[in-house]
Amino acid sequence: MVNKDITSILEYVKINRFYVSCHFKCKVKNKTIISTVPFEPYEGKIELSWQDIVFHPIESWNRYYHTPITIYNSTGNDTIVQKAFEKVSKQFTWDEQTQNYICI
Repeated sequence: MVNKDITSILEYVKINRFYVSCHFKCKVKNKTIISTVPFEPYEGKIELSWQDIVFHPIESWNRYYHTPITIYNSTGNDTIVQKAFEKVSKQFTWDEQTQNYICI
């Protein structure tokens, strides 16, 4: 289900230091479904050893907070928006007629 385009139901994305909240809006029922995922690099979590943190705090901070992330792209499945949609995808169904997701 996630390989179909979800941008048409993506209302907006809110990002803070720890979480990304994606608001998916069903235009048929005028209902918004919110999904929250951790704010982390799209390829996985950054692991820092306690030695890195204690002996190299600035480098550890830079490595953690300056790792590039991908919010959304149409070619990959491992983006923040797609992870958020996977969490709430059971609340949507694909409508072949309109070629769009709608709320169940």
